[in-house]
This record gives sequence, structure tokens and C-alpha cells, in this order.
Amino acid sequence: MARLRDIVFDCARPAGTARFWAAALDGYAVAPYDDEELARLEALGITDVEDDPTVLVESSRGGPRLWFQLVPEDKSGKNRVHLDLSAPDVEAEAERLVGLGATVRDRFADHLVLADPEGNEFCVAGQNG
Repeated sequence: MARLRDIVFDCARPAGTARFWAAALDGYAVAPYDDEELARLEALGITDVEDDPTVLVESSRGGPRLWFQLVPEDKSGKNRVHLDLSAPDVEAEAERLVGLGATVRDRFADHLVLADPEGNEFCVAGQNG
């Protein structure tokens, strides 16, 4: 039976979007750039990791990896799949996420809808919501 490995985001700016999500999620970090990874980028003619067309964000707790990949087209329309986050204080968490670059899109009684810097929608609800 299959198991979830990666959640993939199409992006115009993979490195920046990856950093947003690494900062947004507890226990996640951008995968380190070792010599092999830097050599892969150099073979592609890329000398700055900010220009990396594919950036991986990993969980220290064994959760699914988040993969950010460069695509040529702009985002058009609402996400067909989105992430739901939980926090003990929804408003405080939304304020923190906005400080990282998110935008509040909508408010409901039990959750908020936000968008990451690329416009990908996600929700924040209370831990019991």
C-alpha cells in the first residue's frame, strides 16, 4: 500500500516559498545543501541556492516532506488541495504567519483562510477545531 512521501508545490520562487513553509511549520527546515547538492546545482549552471529550481523542506518528526518546484506558469484559481494547520491561538498564529509573508484571505467562526507568498491557500484552525 502507498504511503505519503511528499507534498509538492508549484512555484515561481521555490527558495522563498520553501523558507516560508519551513518557518511556518513546527519541526520543519529547508534541507541542507551538501557538496553533492551544490554540485548538482553547479551542473545546471546555478551558483546561488536562491535560484534552485527544486527546494526540499523536511520534518524532524518524520512528517511528509514539502517539495517546492519551479514552474513557468502563474497560479490560476483556487487550490484543489490545501494544508490545514492547527494552533492553540488562531489569531496569534495568523499574525505570526502574516509576519512571515502570508495574507489573510477569509475569516470564519472556526478557522481562518490564509495564502502563502505564492498565493497558495491554507487554513488555520484551533487545536480542537
